[in-house]
Amino acid sequence: MEVSLQAHRPLSCRTVFQDRRTNLKLKPDTGFCPHGRYSSWFKGDLTTGVSCKITATSADFSRRQRKVSSSRPNGPGPKATVPKPPVETSVPKTSQRNTGDKKGFASSTASVSGSFQEVENGRRDKGIDIDKKLSDEASLKLKLGMEEKQRMEEIERLAEENFSKGNKLFVYPQVVKPDQHIEVFLNRSLSTLNSEDDVVIMGAFNDWRWKSFTFRLIRTNLKGDWWSYQFHVPAEAYKIDFVFFNGKDVYDNNDKKDFCIEIESGMDAFAFEDFLLEEKRKELEKLAEEQAERERQAEEQRRIEAEKAAREADRAEAKAETERRRKLVQELTKKAVRSVPDVWYIEPREFKGEDVVRLYYNRSSGPLANAKELWIHGGHNGWSAGLSIIESLVRSEEKDGDWWHAKVVVPEQAVVLDWVFADGPPQNATVYDNNHRHDFHAIVLKSIPEEQYWVEEEHQIYRKLQEERRLREEAIRAKAKKTALMKAEMKEQTLRRYLLSQKHVVYTEPLDVQAGSMVTIFYNPANTVLNGKPEIWFRCSFNRWTHRRGPLPPQKMVPAENGTHVKATVMVPLDAYVMDFVFSESEEGGLFDNKNEMDYHVPVFGGVSKESPMHIVHITVEMAPIAKVGGLGDVVTSLSRAVQDLNHHVDVILPKYDCLNLSNVKKFQYNRTYSWGGTEIKVWFGTVEGVPVYFLEPQNGLFYKGCIYGCKNDSQRFGFFCHAALEYLLQSGSHPDIIHCHDWSSAPVAWLYKDHYVHYGLSKARIVFTIHNLEFGAHYIGKAVAYSDKSTTVSETYSKEIARNPAVAPHLYKFHGMINGIDQDIWDPYNDGFLPISYASENVIEGKKAAKEALQQRLGLKTADLPLVGIITRLTQQKGIHLIKHAIWRTLERNGQVVLLGSAPDPRIQNEFVNLANQLHSSHGDRARLCLTYDEPLSHLIYAGSDFMLVPSIFEPCGLTQLVAMRYGSIPVVRKTGGLYDTVFDVDHDKERAEAQGLEPNGFSFDGADAGGVDYALNRAISAWYDGRDWFNSLCKTVMEQDWSWNRPALGYMELYHAARK
Repeated sequence: MEVSLQAHRPLSCRTVFQDRRTNLKLKPDTGFCPHGRYSSWFKGDLTTGVSCKITATSADFSRRQRKVSSSRPNGPGPKATVPKPPVETSVPKTSQRNTGDKKGFASSTASVSGSFQEVENGRRDKGIDIDKKLSDEASLKLKLGMEEKQRMEEIERLAEENFSKGNKLFVYPQVVKPDQHIEVFLNRSLSTLNSEDDVVIMGAFNDWRWKSFTFRLIRTNLKGDWWSYQFHVPAEAYKIDFVFFNGKDVYDNNDKKDFCIEIESGMDAFAFEDFLLEEKRKELEKLAEEQAERERQAEEQRRIEAEKAAREADRAEAKAETERRRKLVQELTKKAVRSVPDVWYIEPREFKGEDVVRLYYNRSSGPLANAKELWIHGGHNGWSAGLSIIESLVRSEEKDGDWWHAKVVVPEQAVVLDWVFADGPPQNATVYDNNHRHDFHAIVLKSIPEEQYWVEEEHQIYRKLQEERRLREEAIRAKAKKTALMKAEMKEQTLRRYLLSQKHVVYTEPLDVQAGSMVTIFYNPANTVLNGKPEIWFRCSFNRWTHRRGPLPPQKMVPAENGTHVKATVMVPLDAYVMDFVFSESEEGGLFDNKNEMDYHVPVFGGVSKESPMHIVHITVEMAPIAKVGGLGDVVTSLSRAVQDLNHHVDVILPKYDCLNLSNVKKFQYNRTYSWGGTEIKVWFGTVEGVPVYFLEPQNGLFYKGCIYGCKNDSQRFGFFCHAALEYLLQSGSHPDIIHCHDWSSAPVAWLYKDHYVHYGLSKARIVFTIHNLEFGAHYIGKAVAYSDKSTTVSETYSKEIARNPAVAPHLYKFHGMINGIDQDIWDPYNDGFLPISYASENVIEGKKAAKEALQQRLGLKTADLPLVGIITRLTQQKGIHLIKHAIWRTLERNGQVVLLGSAPDPRIQNEFVNLANQLHSSHGDRARLCLTYDEPLSHLIYAGSDFMLVPSIFEPCGLTQLVAMRYGSIPVVRKTGGLYDTVFDVDHDKERAEAQGLEPNGFSFDGADAGGVDYALNRAISAWYDGRDWFNSLCKTVMEQDWSWNRPALGYMELYHAARK
């Protein structure tokens, strides 16, 4: 029987019961806690009431009317002790002993040589054992009875003592320890429940956070209206919290403070937190295993379904192919003959599959009359299996005239033989007799019925299709697995390099910090603002300074064994996902090293908590590949994808140009319409390279110009777009954490947001602004830098080169250089469909050789093993076109080959290169080719087929050409400027600089902007190719293994985003 009661929450119950609805159901229970029966020393009248276990289902403890007395004396009662329940004893069952006796007796009587005396001796020994056991049990029972009596006397004494003092509560044992049974006693007459028939205890452990419980108390025979209940204290408990109530709406909650009992010799609150985290970790591991199993099963189901669909497709294809062949054979049968007089015949005249026949041919009958050799190239059934018969003919001595013959094995499945005659084997033949382009055909007798033959033919075709599909899918899976492995290894290598990138300042041991373990931080103040300070203090917290325990106490660092470093050691909590720290000169603070307001951060692995995803919105006018003019579009797409891979949310807002390449937009669809600026704006949605993109299409025609840039009102167009983008975020209810805008074209976002939209409801966002090229729109850029929370440019060196520019100089405290990366999925020689063969670092030489030959053949260059210099660029003054022209001639002087791909926006420069191309075609047509256009497939072939990639830019904020070149194993030859200097380390001069970045030298570089500078680098490069081919090949392998993807830049941008929000 179950009785439903309405229970009301006492006014001070803790959070464990907040906002829950509970329906209390009483279940008759003759026992007590789940761990055991009521102790035998209790002398209460068990017949006066029924103990009920109460399970919570749905009652609202927070909103119902409460009947609680607010005037209770003395608060909680004193701590008390409850005797331990007696240890249960087990008496051996007589039936078990009797069973053993009978078994022994049966075995003895069954034996012919058994002895009655042995049986008697056995019984006598067992009798002694039984007597001893009974004696031991009697002694134990007596001892337990005495202990029980002493406990009951102690409880009676405590009851009288507490009642006389007016204490309504005590507990036995008085010292409560974890993992033991206790009994709580309440004097109902001193409680607000003094007139209630039922008394129920409701509680939980550890500040109401662990294992809640609800039990009905039993009235005892102790003097003073004492009620009690016994339950078990978990091993993880450090505190018991509880209240009493009548099972409905009357509570005794210790004057709104709740009752509590402290537990000694157990966990403290921090240890319990760690225990909960460990439990959470186990739960997450279990959930992850279950999810992995579900995914495995789902993948297996998908595989089965795909395999079934593939089988059906193969059967359909086999059926169609069989029908095609059948019709073809029928047509050929009509044309086939047994012989042609004076041309050919076969002996025997009738034959079937697997027979050996002689095919005779009259050489003088056709175009092979003067051939010195005669060969038959044959197949069967309309050449369905390709070339399957290749035999040399010999002159026939038995026949008059110019007859030749060959022995031919008729294919088993042949219905019609097909053949031609030639003057050599397939690879050497030049003259053929192919029966005036109709080929020769002969009928083969069928050894089985026709229908059976075609059934078997279809089955054979099906088996072949199945095998081809299997091999193809295995190759795809193997390639995908290797690709994923290479990406994972590169990512791991890059993370390690990232963690070691500031080893001259700070690093940790171990390098990969694990949650729940100790970590030592090593710091070198000699390379920081704290150089020379007598003391260094370490100040640390976790999870972006938001950890539940707050910052750790400042810790004075001690000297390390390695030179000028000092060190400190801390315990990493189980729920940490990042470690945050700064350094100071004293315990109180003083001068800080906080990494230029970025703070130091180290990722923590293996924790039970994960960082909450951030929402980043890029407002931009370019995005590759759908609206790309320069590197800005590449950065937006690739950075977005890389940040997505770090489990953050990224959106892009882009104008809907009428010249968009929508073929690269997936799931393109109308989203909504809104109004702003006196016009209606349609919003379209789609994904580009997996990134969500919102396209804004104002109906005022500002973006119906057939181009991205180049209109007289570009500033008006893009200013309107920036305003419309912020208005879209506002009207759609989006609240991003970061708004990232780029270059002059979306610079107005910074001040429009800060001056207007931050007051309209978009106050959560922070503005990050990136300068891709300061040459355009410096005024807009300077204003955006001033308004932004953080500003970046696309390389460390370029940030220094423009640091004195008035647009940047006042704001250097928030200005950072962040190198760009390349998309390793787009630029991947192992999965590049534009290359003749795929390759990775282990077969780079084979892959590049094949690519070079394919490039030479495509462009009509001499197929030769010569050093090949590639140039892929926009032909502008910035790109050093005078150095490009000089390098072309210098390469030709060194007997190399040159391929240039690019065009000039300036018609004058374009004409100069058209004239140069014509001149080179005349003078060096087999070693130079200028392709003055845009050709994406050709660019991939040039990156792979070139030995060197020349990038002689006068200035280069970052540059992607040298990065793509290294991805394909081509060695960069660059001028030392901007991002070129940050990514290319000269093999002769930059070994130490490369080592500081965790890299090896990877190219050739020069300083000047004249012919002598480019000659210095290019001559060394070409000489290395000629003089040290093994060394050069190893250099190609080295550059391929370096990671110039967005793996590392994405980590840097995430640190910048977090710093902007701090």
